[in-house]
Amino acid sequence: MTPKTFPLTREQTEALTQRFPTPFHLYDEAAIRANARRLTQAFSVFPNFREYFAVKATPNPFLLKILAAEGFGADCSSLAELRLCEAVGLTGDRVMFTSNETPDAEFRAARDLGAIINLDDVTHIDALVAATGSLPETLCFRYNPGAAKAGNAIIGHPEEAKYGLTREQLFEAYAKARDLGAKTFGLHTMVVSNELDEQYHVETARMLFELVVEIKTRLGIRISFVNTGGGIGIPYRPEQKAVDYETIARGARKLYDEIIVPAGLDPLAYNMECGRAITGPYGWLVTRALRWKDTYRSYVGVDASMANLMRPGMYGAYHHITVLGKETAPATKTYDVVGSLCENCDKFAINRELPEIAMGDLLVIHDAGAHGHAMGYNYNGKTRSAELLLRPDGSVLQIRRAETLDDLFATLDFGSIPDFS
Repeated sequence: MTPKTFPLTREQTEALTQRFPTPFHLYDEAAIRANARRLTQAFSVFPNFREYFAVKATPNPFLLKILAAEGFGADCSSLAELRLCEAVGLTGDRVMFTSNETPDAEFRAARDLGAIINLDDVTHIDALVAATGSLPETLCFRYNPGAAKAGNAIIGHPEEAKYGLTREQLFEAYAKARDLGAKTFGLHTMVVSNELDEQYHVETARMLFELVVEIKTRLGIRISFVNTGGGIGIPYRPEQKAVDYETIARGARKLYDEIIVPAGLDPLAYNMECGRAITGPYGWLVTRALRWKDTYRSYVGVDASMANLMRPGMYGAYHHITVLGKETAPATKTYDVVGSLCENCDKFAINRELPEIAMGDLLVIHDAGAHGHAMGYNYNGKTRSAELLLRPDGSVLQIRRAETLDDLFATLDFGSIPDFS
Protein backbone atom coordinates (compact mmCIF):
# COMPACT_ATOMS: atom_id res chain seq x y z
CA MET A 1 0.00 0.00 0.00
CA THR A 2 1.10 3.55 -0.77
CA PRO A 3 -0.84 6.21 1.15
CA LYS A 4 -1.85 9.20 -0.96
CA THR A 5 -1.05 12.37 0.94
CA PHE A 6 -0.98 16.09 0.26
CA PRO A 7 1.33 18.45 2.17
CA LEU A 8 -1.23 21.21 2.80
CA THR A 9 -4.50 21.31 4.73
CA ARG A 10 -7.74 22.45 3.17
CA GLU A 11 -7.42 25.77 5.01
CA GLN A 12 -3.86 26.30 3.80
CA THR A 13 -4.85 25.42 0.24
CA GLU A 14 -7.85 27.76 0.31
CA ALA A 15 -5.56 30.54 1.47
CA LEU A 16 -3.16 29.70 -1.37
CA THR A 17 -5.96 29.98 -3.93
CA GLN A 18 -6.39 33.63 -2.95
CA ARG A 19 -2.93 34.26 -4.43
CA PHE A 20 -2.99 31.64 -7.17
CA PRO A 21 -6.40 30.74 -8.59
CA THR A 22 -7.07 27.10 -9.42
CA PRO A 23 -6.12 25.06 -11.27
CA PHE A 24 -2.41 24.88 -10.46
CA HIS A 25 0.34 22.32 -10.06
CA LEU A 26 2.15 22.20 -6.72
CA TYR A 27 5.52 20.49 -6.16
CA ASP A 28 7.10 19.60 -2.81
CA GLU A 29 10.80 20.55 -2.85
CA ALA A 30 11.75 18.74 0.36
CA ALA A 31 10.16 15.49 -0.82
CA ILE A 32 11.82 15.71 -4.24
CA ARG A 33 15.23 16.28 -2.64
CA ALA A 34 14.77 13.39 -0.20
CA ASN A 35 13.77 11.09 -3.05
CA ALA A 36 16.78 12.17 -5.12
CA ARG A 37 19.08 11.36 -2.22
CA ARG A 38 17.51 7.92 -1.73
CA LEU A 39 18.12 7.07 -5.37
CA THR A 40 21.72 8.31 -5.30
CA GLN A 41 22.46 6.44 -2.08
CA ALA A 42 20.97 3.19 -3.38
CA PHE A 43 23.03 3.21 -6.58
CA SER A 44 26.24 4.28 -4.86
CA VAL A 45 27.08 0.56 -4.91
CA PHE A 46 28.41 1.20 -8.42
CA PRO A 47 31.86 2.70 -9.00
CA ASN A 48 30.32 5.53 -11.00
CA PHE A 49 26.63 6.42 -10.97
CA ARG A 50 24.72 9.35 -12.37
CA GLU A 51 21.02 10.00 -12.74
CA TYR A 52 20.18 12.12 -15.77
CA PHE A 53 16.77 13.58 -14.94
CA ALA A 54 14.42 13.33 -17.94
CA VAL A 55 13.67 16.99 -18.57
CA LYS A 56 10.57 16.16 -20.59
CA ALA A 57 8.86 14.93 -17.42
CA THR A 58 8.84 18.33 -15.71
CA PRO A 59 10.63 20.95 -17.82
CA ASN A 60 10.92 23.74 -15.29
CA PRO A 61 14.29 25.42 -14.58
CA PHE A 62 13.55 25.78 -10.85
CA LEU A 63 13.19 22.01 -10.52
CA LEU A 64 16.22 21.36 -12.74
CA LYS A 65 18.28 23.65 -10.53
CA ILE A 66 17.17 21.75 -7.41
CA LEU A 67 18.06 18.40 -8.96
CA ALA A 68 21.38 19.73 -10.26
CA ALA A 69 22.19 20.72 -6.69
CA GLU A 70 21.55 17.09 -5.72
CA GLY A 71 24.16 15.96 -8.25
CA PHE A 72 21.82 14.97 -11.06
CA GLY A 73 22.47 15.53 -14.72
CA ALA A 74 19.76 15.96 -17.32
CA ASP A 75 18.44 13.94 -20.23
CA CYS A 76 17.21 16.11 -23.11
CA SER A 77 15.28 15.30 -26.26
CA SER A 78 14.82 18.73 -27.87
CA LEU A 79 16.37 22.15 -28.40
CA ALA A 80 14.13 23.69 -25.75
CA GLU A 81 15.28 21.18 -23.16
CA LEU A 82 18.93 21.85 -24.02
CA ARG A 83 18.30 25.56 -23.53
CA LEU A 84 16.73 24.93 -20.12
CA CYS A 85 19.82 22.99 -19.05
CA GLU A 86 22.11 25.73 -20.26
CA ALA A 87 20.07 28.29 -18.31
CA VAL A 88 20.66 26.46 -15.02
CA GLY A 89 24.33 25.68 -15.66
CA LEU A 90 24.01 22.04 -16.74
CA THR A 91 26.50 21.50 -19.52
CA GLY A 92 29.09 19.02 -20.77
CA ASP A 93 28.81 15.40 -19.68
CA ARG A 94 26.10 16.30 -17.17
CA VAL A 95 23.73 16.43 -20.15
CA MET A 96 22.68 13.57 -22.39
CA PHE A 97 20.91 14.33 -25.63
CA THR A 98 18.64 11.46 -26.63
CA SER A 99 16.42 12.35 -29.56
CA ASN A 100 15.02 10.79 -32.70
CA GLU A 101 14.54 12.17 -36.22
CA THR A 102 16.81 14.94 -34.99
CA PRO A 103 17.08 18.23 -36.93
CA ASP A 104 20.59 19.41 -37.76
CA ALA A 105 20.19 22.52 -35.59
CA GLU A 106 19.55 20.36 -32.53
CA PHE A 107 22.65 18.24 -33.17
CA ARG A 108 24.65 21.48 -33.37
CA ALA A 109 23.12 22.81 -30.16
CA ALA A 110 23.97 19.57 -28.34
CA ARG A 111 27.57 19.74 -29.58
CA ASP A 112 27.83 23.39 -28.53
CA LEU A 113 26.64 22.45 -25.03
CA GLY A 114 29.15 19.59 -24.85
CA ALA A 115 26.35 17.10 -24.24
CA ILE A 116 26.78 13.37 -24.63
CA ILE A 117 24.90 12.56 -27.82
CA ASN A 118 22.92 9.32 -27.85
CA LEU A 119 22.19 8.30 -31.44
CA ASP A 120 19.01 6.52 -32.42
CA ASP A 121 20.11 4.92 -35.69
CA VAL A 122 23.25 3.92 -37.56
CA THR A 123 22.41 6.41 -40.33
CA HIS A 124 22.50 9.21 -37.76
CA ILE A 125 26.28 8.90 -37.59
CA ASP A 126 26.55 10.45 -41.05
CA ALA A 127 23.78 12.93 -40.20
CA LEU A 128 25.69 14.09 -37.13
CA VAL A 129 28.91 14.49 -39.10
CA ALA A 130 27.07 16.41 -41.82
CA ALA A 131 25.42 18.70 -39.27
CA THR A 132 28.44 19.41 -37.08
CA GLY A 133 31.50 18.61 -39.20
CA SER A 134 32.75 15.67 -37.14
CA LEU A 135 31.91 13.12 -34.51
CA PRO A 136 32.42 13.98 -30.86
CA GLU A 137 34.97 11.92 -28.96
CA THR A 138 32.19 10.49 -26.76
CA LEU A 139 29.20 8.85 -28.42
CA CYS A 140 26.35 6.65 -27.24
CA PHE A 141 23.90 4.42 -29.10
CA ARG A 142 20.36 3.43 -28.17
CA TYR A 143 19.63 -0.28 -28.36
CA ASN A 144 16.22 -1.69 -29.24
CA PRO A 145 16.12 -5.40 -28.33
CA GLY A 146 12.95 -6.07 -30.31
CA ALA A 147 11.08 -9.22 -29.34
CA ALA A 148 13.99 -10.27 -27.11
CA LYS A 149 12.55 -8.12 -24.31
CA ALA A 150 8.92 -7.28 -23.61
CA GLY A 151 7.67 -3.72 -23.27
CA ASN A 152 4.49 -2.54 -21.56
CA ALA A 153 1.28 -0.65 -22.27
CA ILE A 154 2.71 2.87 -22.12
CA ILE A 155 5.81 2.49 -24.27
CA GLY A 156 4.57 -0.42 -26.41
CA HIS A 157 6.39 -3.48 -27.71
CA PRO A 158 10.05 -2.75 -28.57
CA GLU A 159 9.74 -4.35 -32.01
CA GLU A 160 6.99 -1.83 -32.83
CA ALA A 161 8.84 1.19 -31.45
CA LYS A 162 10.47 3.83 -33.62
CA TYR A 163 13.41 4.06 -31.22
CA GLY A 164 16.86 2.49 -31.28
CA LEU A 165 19.13 0.17 -33.24
CA THR A 166 18.79 -3.56 -33.75
CA ARG A 167 21.46 -5.82 -32.34
CA GLU A 168 23.41 -6.14 -35.57
CA GLN A 169 23.05 -2.46 -36.38
CA LEU A 170 24.58 -1.73 -32.98
CA PHE A 171 27.81 -3.56 -33.84
CA GLU A 172 27.93 -1.82 -37.22
CA ALA A 173 27.43 1.57 -35.55
CA TYR A 174 30.20 1.17 -32.97
CA ALA A 175 32.69 0.05 -35.60
CA LYS A 176 31.81 2.92 -37.91
CA ALA A 177 31.94 5.51 -35.12
CA ARG A 178 35.33 4.21 -33.99
CA ASP A 179 36.69 4.44 -37.52
CA LEU A 180 35.45 8.04 -37.77
CA GLY A 181 37.29 9.06 -34.61
CA ALA A 182 35.00 8.49 -31.64
CA LYS A 183 36.98 7.23 -28.66
CA THR A 184 34.60 6.84 -25.69
CA PHE A 185 31.37 4.90 -25.99
CA GLY A 186 28.12 4.42 -24.12
CA LEU A 187 25.27 1.95 -24.46
CA HIS A 188 21.68 2.99 -23.76
CA THR A 189 18.25 1.39 -23.80
CA MET A 190 14.71 2.39 -22.86
CA VAL A 191 12.33 -0.50 -23.34
CA VAL A 192 9.68 0.09 -20.72
CA SER A 193 7.90 2.96 -18.99
CA ASN A 194 6.33 3.14 -15.52
CA GLU A 195 7.40 -0.38 -14.58
CA LEU A 196 6.96 -1.35 -10.92
CA ASP A 197 8.64 -4.76 -11.13
CA GLU A 198 12.16 -4.37 -9.71
CA GLN A 199 13.35 -7.58 -11.36
CA TYR A 200 12.49 -6.19 -14.80
CA HIS A 201 14.98 -3.38 -14.25
CA VAL A 202 17.60 -5.80 -12.95
CA GLU A 203 17.20 -7.89 -16.10
CA THR A 204 17.59 -4.77 -18.24
CA ALA A 205 20.96 -4.26 -16.57
CA ARG A 206 21.86 -7.89 -17.36
CA MET A 207 20.99 -7.35 -21.02
CA LEU A 208 23.27 -4.32 -21.23
CA PHE A 209 26.11 -5.91 -19.28
CA GLU A 210 26.12 -8.95 -21.57
CA LEU A 211 26.12 -6.67 -24.61
CA VAL A 212 29.07 -4.72 -23.21
CA VAL A 213 31.06 -7.95 -23.00
CA GLU A 214 30.04 -9.02 -26.50
CA ILE A 215 30.96 -5.64 -27.99
CA LYS A 216 34.40 -5.92 -26.41
CA THR A 217 34.83 -9.48 -27.67
CA ARG A 218 33.67 -8.83 -31.23
CA LEU A 219 34.95 -5.32 -31.85
CA GLY A 220 37.63 -4.72 -29.24
CA ILE A 221 35.66 -1.63 -28.14
CA ARG A 222 35.36 -0.99 -24.43
CA ILE A 223 32.06 0.59 -23.38
CA SER A 224 32.59 3.26 -20.73
CA PHE A 225 29.02 3.62 -19.48
CA VAL A 226 25.59 2.06 -19.73
CA ASN A 227 22.27 3.83 -19.33
CA THR A 228 19.31 1.66 -18.37
CA GLY A 229 16.74 4.33 -19.22
CA GLY A 230 14.01 5.89 -17.14
CA GLY A 231 11.45 3.15 -16.86
CA ILE A 232 11.11 3.00 -13.06
CA GLY A 233 7.43 3.47 -12.27
CA ILE A 234 5.45 5.01 -9.46
CA PRO A 235 2.42 3.60 -7.62
CA TYR A 236 -0.43 5.64 -9.08
CA ARG A 237 -2.93 3.44 -7.25
CA PRO A 238 -2.91 3.31 -3.44
CA GLU A 239 -2.90 -0.48 -3.46
CA GLN A 240 0.35 -0.58 -5.44
CA LYS A 241 3.76 -0.84 -3.82
CA ALA A 242 6.49 1.69 -4.55
CA VAL A 243 9.64 0.48 -6.29
CA ASP A 244 12.50 -0.23 -3.90
CA TYR A 245 15.63 1.40 -5.32
CA GLU A 246 17.91 -0.73 -3.17
CA THR A 247 16.45 -3.94 -4.60
CA ILE A 248 17.27 -2.86 -8.15
CA ALA A 249 20.71 -1.58 -7.20
CA ARG A 250 21.67 -4.76 -5.31
CA GLY A 251 20.39 -6.99 -8.10
CA ALA A 252 22.18 -5.03 -10.80
CA ARG A 253 25.41 -4.87 -8.77
CA LYS A 254 25.33 -8.65 -8.32
CA LEU A 255 25.12 -9.06 -12.11
CA TYR A 256 27.89 -6.49 -12.54
CA ASP A 257 30.15 -8.60 -10.34
CA GLU A 258 29.20 -11.75 -12.26
CA ILE A 259 29.48 -10.35 -15.80
CA ILE A 260 31.51 -7.14 -15.96
CA VAL A 261 34.22 -7.74 -13.37
CA PRO A 262 35.39 -11.18 -14.67
CA ALA A 263 35.51 -9.75 -18.20
CA GLY A 264 38.02 -7.13 -17.04
CA LEU A 265 35.62 -4.28 -17.86
CA ASP A 266 35.41 -2.79 -14.38
CA PRO A 267 34.91 0.15 -13.83
CA LEU A 268 31.82 0.62 -15.98
CA ALA A 269 29.71 3.68 -15.17
CA TYR A 270 26.02 3.01 -14.48
CA ASN A 271 23.52 5.71 -15.49
CA MET A 272 19.76 6.15 -15.53
CA GLU A 273 17.40 8.82 -16.86
CA CYS A 274 14.40 8.66 -14.55
CA GLY A 275 11.89 11.49 -14.67
CA ARG A 276 8.57 10.15 -13.44
CA ALA A 277 10.14 8.39 -10.46
CA ILE A 278 11.89 11.56 -9.30
CA THR A 279 9.13 14.18 -9.34
CA GLY A 280 5.94 12.27 -10.15
CA PRO A 281 4.72 11.42 -6.62
CA TYR A 282 5.63 14.88 -5.31
CA GLY A 283 3.45 16.99 -7.58
CA TRP A 284 -0.31 17.52 -7.45
CA LEU A 285 -2.91 19.19 -9.65
CA VAL A 286 -5.27 21.25 -7.49
CA THR A 287 -8.65 22.04 -9.01
CA ARG A 288 -12.07 23.22 -7.87
CA ALA A 289 -15.49 21.67 -8.44
CA LEU A 290 -17.59 24.06 -10.52
CA ARG A 291 -20.55 22.22 -11.98
CA TRP A 292 -22.62 19.13 -11.35
CA LYS A 293 -24.97 17.21 -13.59
CA ASP A 294 -26.84 13.93 -13.35
CA THR A 295 -27.79 12.16 -16.59
CA TYR A 296 -26.84 8.57 -17.32
CA ARG A 297 -24.03 9.15 -14.83
CA SER A 298 -23.24 11.67 -12.15
CA TYR A 299 -20.67 14.21 -13.34
CA VAL A 300 -18.56 16.64 -11.37
CA GLY A 301 -17.07 19.34 -13.58
CA VAL A 302 -13.83 20.96 -12.41
CA ASP A 303 -11.85 23.98 -13.59
CA ALA A 304 -8.94 21.81 -14.77
CA SER A 305 -9.00 19.80 -17.98
CA MET A 306 -6.83 17.63 -20.20
CA ALA A 307 -4.94 20.85 -20.92
CA ASN A 308 -3.53 20.48 -17.38
CA LEU A 309 -3.18 16.70 -17.14
CA MET A 310 -3.47 14.62 -20.28
CA ARG A 311 -2.56 11.16 -19.00
CA PRO A 312 -6.06 9.97 -17.99
CA GLY A 313 -7.55 11.00 -21.32
CA MET A 314 -4.58 9.87 -23.41
CA TYR A 315 -3.78 6.54 -21.74
CA GLY A 316 -6.81 5.87 -19.56
CA ALA A 317 -4.30 6.29 -16.73
CA TYR A 318 -5.43 6.22 -13.11
CA HIS A 319 -4.71 9.20 -10.87
CA HIS A 320 -5.94 9.12 -7.31
CA ILE A 321 -8.24 11.98 -6.26
CA THR A 322 -8.69 13.43 -2.79
CA VAL A 323 -11.44 15.87 -1.80
CA LEU A 324 -9.71 18.25 0.58
CA GLY A 325 -11.28 18.25 4.03
CA LYS A 326 -13.06 14.98 3.30
CA GLU A 327 -10.04 12.67 3.38
CA THR A 328 -11.64 10.36 5.95
CA ALA A 329 -15.23 10.73 4.76
CA PRO A 330 -16.87 7.60 3.34
CA ALA A 331 -16.89 7.23 -0.45
CA THR A 332 -20.67 7.15 -0.84
CA LYS A 333 -20.97 8.63 -4.33
CA THR A 334 -19.86 7.51 -7.77
CA TYR A 335 -18.75 10.22 -10.18
CA ASP A 336 -17.08 10.93 -13.45
CA VAL A 337 -14.74 13.84 -12.70
CA VAL A 338 -14.47 15.84 -15.92
CA GLY A 339 -13.07 18.98 -17.48
CA SER A 340 -14.64 21.41 -19.92
CA LEU A 341 -12.92 20.48 -23.20
CA CYS A 342 -15.11 19.50 -26.12
CA GLU A 343 -13.72 15.98 -25.94
CA ASN A 344 -15.48 13.12 -24.17
CA CYS A 345 -12.11 11.72 -23.09
CA ASP A 346 -11.55 14.86 -20.97
CA LYS A 347 -12.05 12.88 -17.78
CA PHE A 348 -9.84 12.58 -14.69
CA ALA A 349 -11.87 9.72 -13.24
CA ILE A 350 -14.62 7.43 -14.50
CA ASN A 351 -17.14 5.78 -12.16
CA ARG A 352 -14.90 6.76 -9.23
CA GLU A 353 -16.21 6.23 -5.70
CA LEU A 354 -15.62 9.45 -3.76
CA PRO A 355 -17.08 11.35 -0.83
CA GLU A 356 -20.02 13.53 -1.77
CA ILE A 357 -18.63 16.60 -3.55
CA ALA A 358 -20.15 20.03 -3.07
CA MET A 359 -19.65 22.77 -5.62
CA GLY A 360 -16.63 24.80 -4.55
CA ASP A 361 -14.81 21.84 -3.01
CA LEU A 362 -11.10 21.58 -3.74
CA LEU A 363 -9.94 18.35 -5.37
CA VAL A 364 -6.34 17.17 -5.37
CA ILE A 365 -5.22 14.94 -8.25
CA HIS A 366 -2.21 12.99 -7.08
CA ASP A 367 1.02 11.92 -8.80
CA ALA A 368 0.90 14.79 -11.29
CA GLY A 369 4.51 15.84 -10.77
CA ALA A 370 5.72 14.32 -14.05
CA HIS A 371 4.11 14.29 -17.49
CA GLY A 372 1.42 16.58 -16.09
CA HIS A 373 1.98 20.25 -16.82
CA ALA A 374 4.63 19.19 -19.33
CA MET A 375 2.04 17.61 -21.63
CA GLY A 376 -0.32 20.59 -21.44
CA TYR A 377 -1.72 22.11 -24.59
CA ASN A 378 -4.09 24.82 -25.77
CA TYR A 379 -6.95 23.00 -27.45
CA ASN A 380 -10.24 24.90 -27.19
CA GLY A 381 -8.13 27.94 -26.37
CA LYS A 382 -7.42 26.70 -22.86
CA THR A 383 -4.50 28.41 -21.19
CA ARG A 384 -2.06 26.37 -19.14
CA SER A 385 -2.00 26.79 -15.40
CA ALA A 386 0.62 27.98 -12.96
CA GLU A 387 3.29 25.84 -11.32
CA LEU A 388 4.05 26.39 -7.63
CA LEU A 389 6.87 25.14 -5.42
CA LEU A 390 6.36 24.34 -1.75
CA ARG A 391 9.67 25.24 -0.12
CA PRO A 392 11.09 23.35 2.90
CA ASP A 393 10.25 26.34 5.14
CA GLY A 394 6.56 26.12 4.21
CA SER A 395 6.54 29.12 1.88
CA VAL A 396 5.18 28.79 -1.65
CA LEU A 397 7.02 30.16 -4.69
CA GLN A 398 5.46 30.57 -8.12
CA ILE A 399 7.85 28.92 -10.57
CA ARG A 400 5.71 29.39 -13.66
CA ARG A 401 2.85 31.85 -13.96
CA ALA A 402 -0.44 30.88 -15.52
CA GLU A 403 -0.80 31.62 -19.21
CA THR A 404 -3.06 34.42 -20.35
CA LEU A 405 -5.01 34.98 -23.56
CA ASP A 406 -2.27 37.43 -24.54
CA ASP A 407 0.20 34.52 -24.40
CA LEU A 408 -2.14 32.36 -26.43
CA PHE A 409 -2.57 35.01 -29.14
CA ALA A 410 1.05 36.21 -29.15
CA THR A 411 1.81 34.51 -32.46
CA LEU A 412 -1.22 36.03 -34.20
CA ASP A 413 -1.28 39.44 -35.88
CA PHE A 414 -4.90 40.54 -35.71
CA GLY A 415 -4.05 43.83 -37.41
CA SER A 416 -2.92 42.09 -40.62
CA ILE A 417 -6.17 40.21 -41.22
CA PRO A 418 -7.47 41.40 -44.59
CA ASP A 419 -11.07 42.23 -45.38
CA PHE A 420 -12.33 38.99 -46.92
CA SER A 421 -15.82 40.34 -47.61
